[in-house]
Amino acid sequence: MSLPETTSPDRVERPGSRGEHFLQCALETSERASRFYDDQVLDHLNPVMAEFVGRMEMAFISTSDADGECDSSLRAGPAGFIRVVDSRTVAYPEYRGNGVMASLGNIMENPHVGMLMVDFTDDLIGLHVNGRARIAPREEIATEDRKVERWVVVEVEEAYIHCRKHIPRMIPVDRIRDWGTDDVKRKGGDFFGVKAGKTADAPVE
Repeated sequence: MSLPETTSPDRVERPGSRGEHFLQCALETSERASRFYDDQVLDHLNPVMAEFVGRMEMAFISTSDADGECDSSLRAGPAGFIRVVDSRTVAYPEYRGNGVMASLGNIMENPHVGMLMVDFTDDLIGLHVNGRARIAPREEIATEDRKVERWVVVEVEEAYIHCRKHIPRMIPVDRIRDWGTDDVKRKGGDFFGVKAGKTADAPVE
């Protein structure tokens, strides 16, 4: 199964990729998909979506480099850490991390990003926000949070619901968050044993 070389020039522009449109035809889900596009997909945030974003405490961020190699990462902060600048723009802060810059590096090569925010506690619903991102200096968006080093500003191209049927309910508990720490233990240490394994496998000189 492969994509056709070209698409019809008179095809009505719809959300989504050529790949998903091709599979909708091949697997006979086009009518169901069209209903979803018509009923649920916007190119901006409506007021309910904006309120939802404003109370989220985490988001999953998907990026890829110029070759399409993907990365998915978690961003978290207090409610409101993701800013709704306007109905077509959101921004999230970058805090001090491990220095790898995987997500930001991908954005430098390929500005397309996917954000997924999920309410695991109350409404059990999710929101996808896809768009084009750019890296902005800390000063561009006013903040009193000294931990913010820079912002990722996303121009919204698609916003749509993630259904609740498989979202587990979780109960938040109080915890101390060591934002920006370089303390190895507080960051999780060598939880998966990678460093220990590499040390054990290193040749003895």
